[in-house]
Amino acid sequence: MEHILTVNNLTKKFGYLTAVKDLSFTIEKGNVYGILGPNGSGKSTTLGIVLNVVNKTQGDFSWFDGDVSTHNALKKVGAIIERPNFYPYMTAIQNLKLVCKIKEVPSDKIEEKLELVGLLERKDSKFRTYSLGMKQRLAIASALLNDPEILILDEPTNGLDPQGIHQIREIIKKIASQGTTILLASHLLDEVEKVCSHVVILRKGEKLYSGRVSDMMATHGFFELKATKNDALIDHLKGNVSFGEIKSENGLITAFLKEDISAEDFNKSLFEKGIVLSHLVKRKESLEEQFLELTKNQSN
Repeated sequence: MEHILTVNNLTKKFGYLTAVKDLSFTIEKGNVYGILGPNGSGKSTTLGIVLNVVNKTQGDFSWFDGDVSTHNALKKVGAIIERPNFYPYMTAIQNLKLVCKIKEVPSDKIEEKLELVGLLERKDSKFRTYSLGMKQRLAIASALLNDPEILILDEPTNGLDPQGIHQIREIIKKIASQGTTILLASHLLDEVEKVCSHVVILRKGEKLYSGRVSDMMATHGFFELKATKNDALIDHLKGNVSFGEIKSENGLITAFLKEDISAEDFNKSLFEKGIVLSHLVKRKESLEEQFLELTKNQSN
């Protein structure tokens, strides 16, 4: 699988405040990724760093398997990380032609992109006559003019009414179905659940979970484990029919359950086999409950 973006141990400090702390994750081609977390969890800062608008403090990141410089890689990226900013007295077509000149890309795909976001019929309307949802959709069209390999969106439905939210989400699904990789930041659990295939959950700049949305919604939940003998623990888990996928990252083992097992019984059975746990947490299977559990004590 081709790696679009790889982030390794990224840290960003603003004075005494650590906005992003030792963050690592990988974006693979053809998926829809959500960076999910409450306000102030480091989502926008992370996007700013990989888009070269915020300087990192430590760590590194690379685009497209590290084969191209960041400057050249960003020519293959479409991004909306601020409020749409177009000339109010110009039409949609005029604004997008200007964007094409700035990006140094042909203007022959403007109408195709306007149709994709449902604005072709309003192509000759001035930007100032657009609703907030239409402005956001025009921004998405603008970000697609260079046919990017990845589209990055920061809180794409923020401030929109329910109809506007639905329209943006449908557009994101449509773009993804055409093969474009998408990375979006959101504080809305519902958004990630409905739109994304993968999720990175942040709290105070730290990664709490990274993986498939479907894995987080595993029917029987999962255990988070650490032991004095991690290798023996992993071997035991892999040989146990009660467990499905087993992940190990930075000493923390995540074991997804195929059937319900109580933490007490599981801990007892391991102890009898000479495996002593130093950390045992059973997570709930509901994505909403897990998100609230993972992000509790997060200040806004």
